Amino acid sequence: MSSSHLSGGRLNIGLLQEQARKQLLCLIEKCDGPKAIVWDQSLAGPVGLIARYNLLEEYGVVKMYELIGGQLPLTNVTNIIFIVRPHLDLIDLIAENVHGEQNRSAKEFHLFFVPRKSLLCKKKLENRGVLGSFTLIEEFVCDLFPFDNDLISMELNETFKEFHLENDPTCLYQVALAIQRLQKLYGKISKISGRGPAASKVWNLLKRLNREEEEEDISSYRGINTAVKIDQLLLIDRSVDLLSPLVTQLTYEGLIDEIYNIHCTTIKLPAKKFHDSENSPTVMSIDKKEQIILNSGEELFAEIRDRNFNGVGPILSQKAKIISSQFDERHGDKSVQEIKQFVARLPYMLATKQSLARHTTIAEMIKEVTDSDDFLERLQVEQELLNCIDTDKPNSYIEDCISQKKPLLTVLRLICIQSLTNSGLKPKLLDYYKREIVQTYGYQHILTLSNLEKANLLRVQQSNRQYAVLRKALRLTVEDESEVAPKDISYVHSVYAPLSIRLTERLIQPGGWQGLNDILGLLPGPSINNDSQGKIPNLRRQSITSEDSNSEPSRLVLVFFIGGCTYAEISALRFLSQQEDLNVEFIVGTTKLINGDSFLMSLTDNQQKPKK
Repeated sequence: MSSSHLSGGRLNIGLLQEQARKQLLCLIEKCDGPKAIVWDQSLAGPVGLIARYNLLEEYGVVKMYELIGGQLPLTNVTNIIFIVRPHLDLIDLIAENVHGEQNRSAKEFHLFFVPRKSLLCKKKLENRGVLGSFTLIEEFVCDLFPFDNDLISMELNETFKEFHLENDPTCLYQVALAIQRLQKLYGKISKISGRGPAASKVWNLLKRLNREEEEEDISSYRGINTAVKIDQLLLIDRSVDLLSPLVTQLTYEGLIDEIYNIHCTTIKLPAKKFHDSENSPTVMSIDKKEQIILNSGEELFAEIRDRNFNGVGPILSQKAKIISSQFDERHGDKSVQEIKQFVARLPYMLATKQSLARHTTIAEMIKEVTDSDDFLERLQVEQELLNCIDTDKPNSYIEDCISQKKPLLTVLRLICIQSLTNSGLKPKLLDYYKREIVQTYGYQHILTLSNLEKANLLRVQQSNRQYAVLRKALRLTVEDESEVAPKDISYVHSVYAPLSIRLTERLIQPGGWQGLNDILGLLPGPSINNDSQGKIPNLRRQSITSEDSNSEPSRLVLVFFIGGCTYAEISALRFLSQQEDLNVEFIVGTTKLINGDSFLMSLTDNQQKPKK
């Protein structure tokens, strides 16, 4: 059975989880006896979305370790299973682990590559003298991990860097294979659109894969779940919109990620914040963490996750009054029937009360940050840059951040925002910022700055004012928009509408991107527009008062971000799904869930990661 929250959307994402879980458990069952799993650190969280530890225990898994060099911890299990991505640097760690067991009791080693085997990795195992030590070398073909009923991620950290900086298209082949797998599960997607060089390459790979598959088996794409199909696929190359990930997210879920980093739907916060020390029988350790899962399975979180943070407080306050009045109903004279009804509702009421307490605490922790002078000043600078105010000269706030040696990622985010909103920086200004960073933070960051230039996040000013034109033509900044009762997607950043979602919004309207040729010409790469079954009509929800009650179903559009997307972008898409006149629902696919810090971290020199 899949997790219940995954099957609550238009498309049953639970099918992905069921298929992957079945495959993983079949692989584990091939290893007889007690087992220890050694995880590639980047996979432990994502695979946890497929199968929790208690389920793995039922299949004989008694220990789990993170893959590090040297000897494995002493254990009396028979089977050691390595579950890793096919990266050469991990093979060295595996070889060290295997060599370290030679003087211990006999073990059987097994290696599961995710999502596919690599000839180079097998060759390296052979060169390190451990290839013959493995009883099994298998593939755990899991390209996509189910995050929620409308969200799937490949959890590939460096797709953008690999393609745009290192010119390595391997990751794009993985994206094409992942989309092909979705088609096998849910049916062939008839209409494909997109923008950007990576999107174009994925489309070409997908056409080739589809052609090869159809030649082998014409029935491959009928789909297991034929009741609901994806009507359209939109491929968005992150290079088309570099600005949106850098802007501070102001939705509830977005701020949680900005401040505390959501990892595979989970955050870890100080446990003492969630326990009443006066009523607790034990002293809470300062370092003890509370693990909190965030998904649509929690009713309250599903309601507030996509709200602008300024709109969350009133909702929590209203919920508190409702739950308080419900508990007050137990007082006074009650009939036996009324008491029975109250007792039946009690588990739900207690769960709601606990959920409310948890999110009230999280909201209070966030508010401490968002009310700080530092946060508000930084936000004001961001919004001025987004509105093209003083973008062509040294920014005094950025200079102050550098002189006070604020976290380098904070400085880099703001400089990149200034560069992108000014369509590049004057050579003198760019050199000034680079010199100040190197002198303050160290010469080891020269390579990081070089990578940001290669990625076009930092660049010398161009003659065409790209951002100014896009801002006006697509209404990228919207003033005086209500944050509590929004009518526009700009609420996710308070004044800024993500370019990626504006493009999506235009695409799903009648005519799509027709008439946007001049605007699209300002963006990198070609456009994709493929419709294998003719034009899909623009279906609109009919009014409730309509004489014909059989309204057409809404279109289902998969928006796939190649290079990562933010929670704010996802919230903006969910907002569009709620607009009656658009009659569309979205599934979001991405190579990685990102925020401004993690996006820049993925582009930095691996040896010199800046501190947050």
